[in-house]
Amino acid sequence: MSLKDQFADENEALAKADLIKARRERDIATKELTRIREDLDKANRALSIVSSVEQAHLEPPKWMTPAKPKSSAATLLLMLSDTHFDEVVNPDEVEGLNAYNREIAVMRLHKWATNTVNIARHYLAGVDYDGAVLMLGGDIFSGDIHEELAQTNEDSMIGSVLFWSEQIAAAVEVLVSEFGKVHVPVVIGNHGRMSRKPRMKLRAKTNFDWLLGKMVEKHFAKDKRVTFDIPEGTDALVSIYEWNHLLSHGDQVSGGGGIGGIYPPIMRMRARKAQRYLTTGQDFSTLWIGHWHQYLPSPHLVVNGSLKGYDEYAFINNFQFEQPQQALAVVTPKHNITFHAPIFSADRKAEKW
Repeated sequence: MSLKDQFADENEALAKADLIKARRERDIATKELTRIREDLDKANRALSIVSSVEQAHLEPPKWMTPAKPKSSAATLLLMLSDTHFDEVVNPDEVEGLNAYNREIAVMRLHKWATNTVNIARHYLAGVDYDGAVLMLGGDIFSGDIHEELAQTNEDSMIGSVLFWSEQIAAAVEVLVSEFGKVHVPVVIGNHGRMSRKPRMKLRAKTNFDWLLGKMVEKHFAKDKRVTFDIPEGTDALVSIYEWNHLLSHGDQVSGGGGIGGIYPPIMRMRARKAQRYLTTGQDFSTLWIGHWHQYLPSPHLVVNGSLKGYDEYAFINNFQFEQPQQALAVVTPKHNITFHAPIFSADRKAEKW
């Protein structure tokens, strides 16, 4: 065979290989497009579940902003975020520092609720609460925005929303039974989005955190003791007595990898938000965010921990270890936040890992 013929055969073989590769990539893209369309159809069907729910309450309930609060008045302020429900953390991949799955998450949510009552009633005995505010701060689900999550999560997103809306409703039932009144502001995180890339328009209404909030709201539609604020933006302003608290997920912050840690970028974001609210005739005293999985309390900024706890991403990136915990505070008319405490939610012996 001549050299020319050899080149021709090689070119033909390469062309066939390229064609096979192109067809394979086409098939993969077609399957991915079909999956995305199916997910959107499921999301639209799930959204129809809440179509009969009235618009979220934009004004705070009267019990949160009384004209003349009692000198002994207090409100329990809780944040529940970064639960990452239905994600699986394999203890073998994090040197036995943590484990997480649906069964463990149910146990931790239950322990969070019971420990909340214990702290409020026993560690802070004698406080007369006007009610409780439960801030759902986003990343309730890990979602399937990354391929590895889609491969390892315990359920589909629709299955997760249906299951965990019932669990969150049960937790709210515990709080309202104990404290009489509960207000639930809800903001979205970055993990619950329905699109692969973050979006600016329809950001809330294309996020499963928003959908879960609406489903829990529907559950309590006839219970006047429980109220909701589920904005279509990314922030929720919560007024308690004369103090304003701003709830946001925290994923709007970028940076935080330097020697100063997460504080410099978070404080820049807080300053920008404060300026924007002042410009529009509003203000807030305390910013509440999640996202960073580190519990950092202060009078003017509270960064929430994570119910999921330490995971493979944190381990590989050598992030600081922290026990699964969530933020609790007591707000009084005179001093705003007068008490901070973490609510620890893990029990390794009971979780059996």
